[in-house]
Amino acid sequence: MKCFRFLALLVGLSAPVFLSSCDSKIEPDFLSTDITGASFGKDFKLFDHNGDLRSLADFRGNVIVLFFGYTNCPDICPSIMAKLAGAVKNIGKDSNHVQVLFISVDPEHDTPALLKQYVSTFNPNFLGLSGDIETTRNIAKEFKIAFQKQVEETQDSYVMEHSAGTYILDQEGKLRLYMNTNTDMEIISHDILELLRIL
Repeated sequence: MKCFRFLALLVGLSAPVFLSSCDSKIEPDFLSTDITGASFGKDFKLFDHNGDLRSLADFRGNVIVLFFGYTNCPDICPSIMAKLAGAVKNIGKDSNHVQVLFISVDPEHDTPALLKQYVSTFNPNFLGLSGDIETTRNIAKEFKIAFQKQVEETQDSYVMEHSAGTYILDQEGKLRLYMNTNTDMEIISHDILELLRIL
Protein backbone atom coordinates (compact mmCIF):
# COMPACT_ATOMS: atom_id res chain seq x y z
CA MET A 1 0.00 0.00 0.00
CA LYS A 2 2.85 2.34 0.87
CA CYS A 3 4.42 1.52 -2.49
CA PHE A 4 1.30 2.64 -4.38
CA ARG A 5 1.15 5.85 -2.35
CA PHE A 6 4.79 6.55 -3.17
CA LEU A 7 4.19 6.03 -6.90
CA ALA A 8 1.14 8.29 -6.84
CA LEU A 9 3.16 10.98 -5.09
CA LEU A 10 6.01 10.61 -7.59
CA VAL A 11 3.64 10.92 -10.55
CA GLY A 12 1.93 13.88 -8.92
CA LEU A 13 5.25 15.67 -8.43
CA SER A 14 6.65 14.90 -11.86
CA ALA A 15 3.53 15.76 -13.88
CA PRO A 16 3.76 19.55 -13.40
CA VAL A 17 7.44 19.46 -14.35
CA PHE A 18 6.61 17.57 -17.54
CA LEU A 19 3.80 19.93 -18.47
CA SER A 20 5.99 22.92 -17.76
CA SER A 21 8.69 21.66 -20.11
CA CYS A 22 6.13 21.09 -22.87
CA ASP A 23 4.81 24.63 -22.60
CA SER A 24 8.22 26.28 -22.75
CA LYS A 25 9.09 27.81 -26.11
CA ILE A 26 12.41 27.40 -27.85
CA GLU A 27 14.01 30.79 -28.31
CA PRO A 28 15.72 31.12 -31.70
CA ASP A 29 19.37 32.10 -31.82
CA PHE A 30 19.38 34.35 -34.89
CA LEU A 31 22.62 35.77 -36.26
CA SER A 32 21.05 38.19 -38.74
CA THR A 33 18.70 41.11 -38.03
CA ASP A 34 15.58 39.97 -36.17
CA ILE A 35 12.54 41.96 -37.33
CA THR A 36 9.91 39.73 -35.73
CA GLY A 37 6.70 41.71 -35.23
CA ALA A 38 7.34 44.09 -38.13
CA SER A 39 4.14 45.71 -39.36
CA PHE A 40 5.13 45.69 -43.03
CA GLY A 41 5.58 42.85 -45.52
CA LYS A 42 1.95 41.89 -46.13
CA ASP A 43 0.86 39.17 -48.53
CA PHE A 44 0.66 39.81 -52.26
CA LYS A 45 -0.25 38.17 -55.56
CA LEU A 46 2.17 37.77 -58.47
CA PHE A 47 2.57 35.31 -61.33
CA ASP A 48 5.35 32.76 -61.05
CA HIS A 49 7.56 31.79 -63.98
CA ASN A 50 5.19 28.92 -64.79
CA GLY A 51 2.29 31.31 -65.28
CA ASP A 52 0.50 30.47 -62.01
CA LEU A 53 -0.85 33.24 -59.78
CA ARG A 54 0.85 32.86 -56.40
CA SER A 55 0.68 34.46 -52.96
CA LEU A 56 2.78 34.03 -49.82
CA ALA A 57 -0.08 32.01 -48.35
CA ASP A 58 0.59 29.32 -50.98
CA PHE A 59 3.88 28.52 -49.27
CA ARG A 60 2.64 28.14 -45.69
CA GLY A 61 4.55 25.41 -43.93
CA ASN A 62 7.79 26.49 -45.59
CA VAL A 63 10.36 29.07 -44.60
CA ILE A 64 10.20 31.71 -47.34
CA VAL A 65 13.28 33.57 -48.55
CA LEU A 66 12.32 36.71 -50.46
CA PHE A 67 14.65 38.71 -52.70
CA PHE A 68 13.96 41.56 -55.15
CA GLY A 69 16.21 41.80 -58.21
CA TYR A 70 16.35 41.52 -62.00
CA THR A 71 17.87 39.07 -64.46
CA ASN A 72 20.22 41.57 -66.14
CA CYS A 73 21.75 42.62 -62.83
CA PRO A 74 25.53 42.54 -63.38
CA ASP A 75 26.79 41.76 -59.89
CA ILE A 76 24.74 42.04 -56.69
CA CYS A 77 21.77 39.89 -57.73
CA PRO A 78 23.74 36.88 -58.99
CA SER A 79 26.02 37.11 -55.97
CA ILE A 80 23.10 37.00 -53.52
CA MET A 81 21.28 34.30 -55.47
CA ALA A 82 24.42 32.17 -55.42
CA LYS A 83 24.66 32.62 -51.65
CA LEU A 84 21.01 31.65 -51.23
CA ALA A 85 21.55 28.55 -53.37
CA GLY A 86 24.57 27.59 -51.27
CA ALA A 87 22.69 28.22 -48.03
CA VAL A 88 19.77 26.03 -49.11
CA LYS A 89 22.17 23.28 -50.20
CA ASN A 90 23.89 23.42 -46.80
CA ILE A 91 20.56 22.82 -45.05
CA GLY A 92 20.40 19.34 -46.52
CA LYS A 93 17.26 17.19 -46.19
CA ASP A 94 15.26 20.01 -44.60
CA SER A 95 15.72 22.19 -47.69
CA ASN A 96 12.42 20.85 -49.05
CA HIS A 97 10.78 23.07 -46.42
CA VAL A 98 12.44 26.22 -47.80
CA GLN A 99 11.11 28.27 -50.72
CA VAL A 100 13.20 31.00 -52.35
CA LEU A 101 11.19 33.62 -54.24
CA PHE A 102 12.89 36.05 -56.65
CA ILE A 103 10.68 39.06 -57.38
CA SER A 104 11.62 40.95 -60.54
CA VAL A 105 11.91 44.74 -60.31
CA ASP A 106 12.18 44.80 -64.12
CA PRO A 107 8.95 43.11 -65.19
CA GLU A 108 8.93 44.85 -68.58
CA HIS A 109 12.03 42.85 -69.51
CA ASP A 110 11.92 39.78 -67.28
CA THR A 111 9.50 37.48 -69.04
CA PRO A 112 8.41 34.23 -67.37
CA ALA A 113 10.80 32.32 -69.65
CA LEU A 114 13.74 34.54 -68.67
CA LEU A 115 12.89 34.30 -64.97
CA LYS A 116 12.65 30.52 -65.13
CA GLN A 117 15.99 30.24 -66.89
CA TYR A 118 17.61 32.67 -64.44
CA VAL A 119 16.44 31.23 -61.12
CA SER A 120 16.84 27.62 -62.28
CA THR A 121 20.52 28.33 -62.87
CA PHE A 122 20.89 28.65 -59.10
CA ASN A 123 18.38 26.03 -57.97
CA PRO A 124 15.58 24.31 -59.92
CA ASN A 125 13.19 24.77 -56.98
CA PHE A 126 13.59 28.55 -56.83
CA LEU A 127 10.65 30.53 -58.20
CA GLY A 128 10.72 33.77 -60.15
CA LEU A 129 7.74 36.09 -59.63
CA SER A 130 6.57 39.11 -61.61
CA GLY A 131 3.62 41.38 -62.26
CA ASP A 132 2.87 44.65 -64.01
CA ILE A 133 5.01 47.63 -63.08
CA GLU A 134 2.38 49.24 -60.85
CA THR A 135 1.81 46.03 -58.88
CA THR A 136 5.57 45.56 -58.58
CA ARG A 137 6.03 49.08 -57.21
CA ASN A 138 3.28 48.57 -54.63
CA ILE A 139 4.71 45.26 -53.43
CA ALA A 140 8.24 46.66 -53.32
CA LYS A 141 7.00 49.61 -51.29
CA GLU A 142 5.26 47.23 -48.86
CA PHE A 143 8.63 45.54 -48.27
CA LYS A 144 10.50 48.87 -48.13
CA ILE A 145 12.33 48.13 -51.37
CA ALA A 146 13.18 51.03 -53.68
CA PHE A 147 14.05 50.66 -57.36
CA GLN A 148 14.56 52.96 -60.31
CA LYS A 149 15.53 52.51 -63.94
CA GLN A 150 18.68 54.35 -64.95
CA VAL A 151 19.29 54.67 -68.69
CA GLU A 152 22.96 54.78 -69.62
CA GLU A 153 24.56 57.13 -72.16
CA THR A 154 24.11 54.78 -75.11
CA GLN A 155 20.31 54.78 -74.54
CA ASP A 156 20.35 51.11 -75.54
CA SER A 157 21.33 49.85 -72.08
CA TYR A 158 20.15 50.53 -68.57
CA VAL A 159 20.52 49.40 -65.00
CA MET A 160 17.87 48.98 -62.33
CA GLU A 161 19.06 50.62 -59.14
CA HIS A 162 17.36 48.78 -56.28
CA SER A 163 17.55 47.85 -52.63
CA ALA A 164 19.24 44.51 -52.22
CA GLY A 165 18.19 43.15 -48.85
CA THR A 166 16.79 39.66 -48.30
CA TYR A 167 13.75 38.92 -46.15
CA ILE A 168 12.94 35.63 -44.47
CA LEU A 169 9.45 34.64 -43.35
CA ASP A 170 8.63 31.76 -41.04
CA GLN A 171 6.38 28.79 -41.75
CA GLU A 172 3.33 30.78 -40.71
CA GLY A 173 4.10 33.51 -43.25
CA LYS A 174 5.30 36.05 -40.66
CA LEU A 175 8.22 38.33 -41.40
CA ARG A 176 11.12 37.36 -39.13
CA LEU A 177 14.54 38.30 -40.52
CA TYR A 178 16.38 40.81 -42.68
CA MET A 179 19.76 40.14 -44.25
CA ASN A 180 21.93 42.67 -46.06
CA THR A 181 24.24 42.02 -49.00
CA ASN A 182 27.18 41.23 -46.71
CA THR A 183 25.44 38.42 -44.82
CA ASP A 184 27.49 35.23 -45.09
CA MET A 185 26.05 32.05 -46.56
CA GLU A 186 26.65 30.22 -43.28
CA ILE A 187 24.57 32.79 -41.38
CA ILE A 188 21.72 32.38 -43.86
CA SER A 189 21.79 28.59 -43.41
CA HIS A 190 21.97 28.90 -39.64
CA ASP A 191 19.01 31.27 -39.33
CA ILE A 192 16.82 29.27 -41.70
CA LEU A 193 17.55 26.16 -39.63
CA GLU A 194 16.62 28.09 -36.48
CA LEU A 195 13.22 28.88 -37.98
CA LEU A 196 12.73 25.27 -39.09
CA ARG A 197 13.62 24.13 -35.57
CA ILE A 198 11.19 26.32 -33.61
CA LEU A 199 8.03 25.73 -35.64
